[in-house]
Amino acid sequence: MAVPKRKMSRSNTRHRRANWKASAPQLTPCPCPRKEAVMPHRACPHCGLYKGRQIVDVP
Repeated sequence: MAVPKRKMSRSNTRHRRANWKASAPQLTPCPCPRKEAVMPHRACPHCGLYKGRQIVDVP
């Protein structure tokens, strides 16, 4: 296992961690008439459609 030879300074550690940002989820409009925002590759929780087919029965 790789082990650092020297202690990394606080500023270097913070510079490295500065790029660990959370990104907003990518949303696409559902093809149903309501055009609800849906995460890609998932069935719409509002109408149950996925790729134009009814996958989930939603009450």
